[in-house]
Amino acid sequence: MQFTPSGLFRGGIGPVAGFIAALVSLLLCCEAALAFGFDDVAKRAKELASSGFKNPSEPPKELVSLNQEQYRDIRHKPDRYYWSSTRLPFRLAFFHTGWHFGQTVRLNEVDAEGVREIRFDPGYFDYGKTGIEPGKTKSAGFAGFRVLYPLNNPRQEDEVLSFLGASYFRALGKGQRYGLSARGLAIDTAVASGEEFPRFVEFWIERPAPSSRELTIYALLDSPRAAGAYRFVLKPGIETSLDVKSRLFLRDKMEKLGLAPLTSMFFFGENQRGPNDDYRPEVHDSDGLSLKLASGEWIWRPLVNPKRLLVTSFSAVNPAGFGLMQRDRDFTDYEDLSARPDLHPSGWVEPKGPWGSGRIELVQIPAPDETNDNIVAYWVPDKLPAAREAFNFDYRLLWQKDGASQPLTSWVKQTRRGRSFQRSPDGSIALWIDFDGPSLMKLSSGTPPEADFSVDSNAKIIERSIVRNDATGGWRTMLRLRRVDDAKPVEMRGVLRDPNGTVLSETWSYILPPG
Repeated sequence: MQFTPSGLFRGGIGPVAGFIAALVSLLLCCEAALAFGFDDVAKRAKELASSGFKNPSEPPKELVSLNQEQYRDIRHKPDRYYWSSTRLPFRLAFFHTGWHFGQTVRLNEVDAEGVREIRFDPGYFDYGKTGIEPGKTKSAGFAGFRVLYPLNNPRQEDEVLSFLGASYFRALGKGQRYGLSARGLAIDTAVASGEEFPRFVEFWIERPAPSSRELTIYALLDSPRAAGAYRFVLKPGIETSLDVKSRLFLRDKMEKLGLAPLTSMFFFGENQRGPNDDYRPEVHDSDGLSLKLASGEWIWRPLVNPKRLLVTSFSAVNPAGFGLMQRDRDFTDYEDLSARPDLHPSGWVEPKGPWGSGRIELVQIPAPDETNDNIVAYWVPDKLPAAREAFNFDYRLLWQKDGASQPLTSWVKQTRRGRSFQRSPDGSIALWIDFDGPSLMKLSSGTPPEADFSVDSNAKIIERSIVRNDATGGWRTMLRLRRVDDAKPVEMRGVLRDPNGTVLSETWSYILPPG
């Protein structure tokens, strides 16, 4: 249909009839576009869970044998980006199979006409210096995909979201660089029997309207002990958000089901000096776990790189949120021109609907360097669903930088561990905790807050003090303690209170690993 300058349809249709015809056409179009949706993926997930798990086919050896540098040399041609010939706000670029990413995923496009597969074509890729002949990779398949969007510049497309490997994905907000990742599901993480890594095996991507500012993606997850349906609604912005709707079906029993998992890296930081005389002050993608409980209490646990596996948890009922956060935002915190950790996002999970009772678990794995993620955080429900019973779990995941989620009162700015130069070594351990925020700015230097700190039975506090931090306007607490058994960890926690006992800060929760 075309409109004349007078607003009437060509062919003599009157304005009222024309409006009705256009409305009917729009409704039919929407009905066709919605002919495939989340319930269709959930149906497939339920069918998968009712049948035995099938191992994926073996990838071509020529591609799996590629090293990291060779794999990175396989690049998607910009002129072959999917939807590149349209005026749509989003583009898609695909990942080739190879190196650690040998398993293929099936990709589909959903529009008003239905569902059609996006077929693999070697012509999408430039194989660089790999020596691979494109004619021999016709059956190689996709390993994942990226979403491009003009995030930082209206005339330039940026990568804003990617899915690659198992159920891993990561996203970016404005002015950010990749750091931590998220996963669809974690099964038996840090369990002696070994972790199971579910994987997304198929995606359906809705073709957006030219004026759309969000993109909807459906995914089918499969694993020996679980299958699931996912819907991701991507909304790029200063803080990019992903609204996640999931429905899980368990095939078999498991010891631990990790929901909304976040994965990051912590090598060393303010509370742990770097090895080998590293010139960088800190090396990490996240420096702490932040929690907001239903009661309104905020908890901050600084991360560590332990000598042995360290698993801790926080029990909660219907938590308001949790995340692996990157609070240090100055370039001088890192002095890393290549990785720019000061621009890495924080990942914040906001539940949708009641989650019930469970725990937020933090896994910290010893890491000899910065090449592998060694930090995992996720929600573990107290009660698991029965086999093949639908289990719904929804949340919003925010990729944040400036203005990241934290309490409105005051928060932990940094945690430092060591000893002052005046004190000779006496076997004690000292920590300096800086608090900052508006509730502390109002206090005069003559009316210090109370430092309400405690340690567990494996340590004794031998010195505690609090002073004004004239450089920031906040307050610094010094805590010196002596451990009873060096082979056991020490749990510590503390808050700042005003003279009337009112809590002024989030709760600082720290664990001193054994040794």
